Amino acid sequence: MTTSQVSDDTFEDEVLKSSTPVIVDFWAEWCGPCKQIAPALEEIAAEMGDKIKVTKINVDENPSTPGKYGIRAIPTLILFKDGEVASTQMGAQSKGKLVDWINDAIS
Repeated sequence: MTTSQVSDDTFEDEVLKSSTPVIVDFWAEWCGPCKQIAPALEEIAAEMGDKIKVTKINVDENPSTPGKYGIRAIPTLILFKDGEVASTQMGAQSKGKLVDWINDAIS
């Protein structure tokens, strides 16, 4: 699997109604740290396959969803499980730390 894009319009179906846990990466094109973690998220999406879905939402193009979840800084990663916020991670982290965070949140 690879990361997929979600929008304000598709967020409910793609994230909240998902049967598997979903990571949402709140990002923007101009955000350096967002670009830093993008390759790690792609690798995690590929390696974790069916265990987790990794999505991205551009905060500039989709202002409603970040507002709903109180996003004040990017990158912010929120892990949703059964339609609920299970865990939140702010700032750029190494791939290893991201994997540990995910495993703790979905176990």
